[in-house]
Amino acid sequence: MDGRKTISTTVRNLTEAGAASVKGSKIPAGSVMVSCIGSDMGKAAIAGCDCVTNQQINSIVVDDRFCSEFIYYNLSTRKAEIRHQAAGGSAQPILNKGDFSRLEIFLPPLAEQKAIAAVLGALDDKIELNRRMNATLETMARALFQSWFVDFDPVRAKLDGRQPIGLDPDTAALFPSSFQASLLGLIPHGWKADTLKNRASRIQYGFTQRATEKPNGPHFLRITDIGGGRLDWASVPFCQATDEELEKYRIIDGDIFIARTGASTGESFYAVEPPQAVFASYLIRLQYPSRGIGRLVGEFARTPDYASYVAGIIGGSAQPNASAQALAGATMAFPTEAIADAFYRTVRPLDLMRAANDRESHALTTLRVTLLPKLLSGEMSAAG
Repeated sequence: MDGRKTISTTVRNLTEAGAASVKGSKIPAGSVMVSCIGSDMGKAAIAGCDCVTNQQINSIVVDDRFCSEFIYYNLSTRKAEIRHQAAGGSAQPILNKGDFSRLEIFLPPLAEQKAIAAVLGALDDKIELNRRMNATLETMARALFQSWFVDFDPVRAKLDGRQPIGLDPDTAALFPSSFQASLLGLIPHGWKADTLKNRASRIQYGFTQRATEKPNGPHFLRITDIGGGRLDWASVPFCQATDEELEKYRIIDGDIFIARTGASTGESFYAVEPPQAVFASYLIRLQYPSRGIGRLVGEFARTPDYASYVAGIIGGSAQPNASAQALAGATMAFPTEAIADAFYRTVRPLDLMRAANDRESHALTTLRVTLLPKLLSGEMSAAG
């Protein structure tokens, strides 16, 4: 449950035998699922296909008298209420099926349910389209990084006497035509194997503060917000920050953030035209004097090589925890400044398009949040 309204694909799947063994837990496409345990309690989503959930999710199989999307939108606004209904008040709150089933839902006529769902769905569809566009743009940038800085395609082409594919003559001329030995093995001639921390101009821990959903200060970037290198600023909470704290921890374009504790240790995020925001203490920030080198490090921090490095330094600990110096101790092959700058100039338009899509999605999400309670309560008509 990663923020998608409709979930049709999952990380794990069941075999036919596995599905048969839990057939009593199978729910059909269109069912509304709500997480009912822990800190993520109250997340809602629609099953995009027949599936099985684990015990942390309660589901409503919606019949033809009602609109699944309307039920989803109703429940998606009630995270605080659902958490309040949870048993106990323990560190790991749980809302059992019985208590969940007693939640009441205000239901207008079916035609009105569908009209409301259509209005809100149009906003969600555009937000989802932006997400898919950004995934494509990200893939393009990563493919270029892989070609230039992992596979060394331009260097290999020149070594073979071929013109590097897709490069103009000026950019191709920046790449050498031979390799040299290094701590990382063979790397292009003139490049240097060096650690991330040796090249950084600043390595910094974030600060401790309480997050709030109320927009009464800057956004407060946390570990939970940066999964997969993508970030939805609309879902990032806010915090109180003094002028001094805002100045010290303000996130700027080109910052790189790496999670330093928990299961997400090593997860990273490269900031592009961020809104006013600061970052939490379980993240570290890396900054570089060159935009080109910074962009390369931002991409390197999402490679399998960096993930392997992080796995090595945390050593399979049940509660991973790594220092800033350790996380920045990874070694990569640094090209010349000219090549790094060429990479930056090439991917910068892709980054800016992603940032523009994110801003549009943020605005659409804000509109959705404004309309949602008014439509669901009947204060505003979907037809009007």
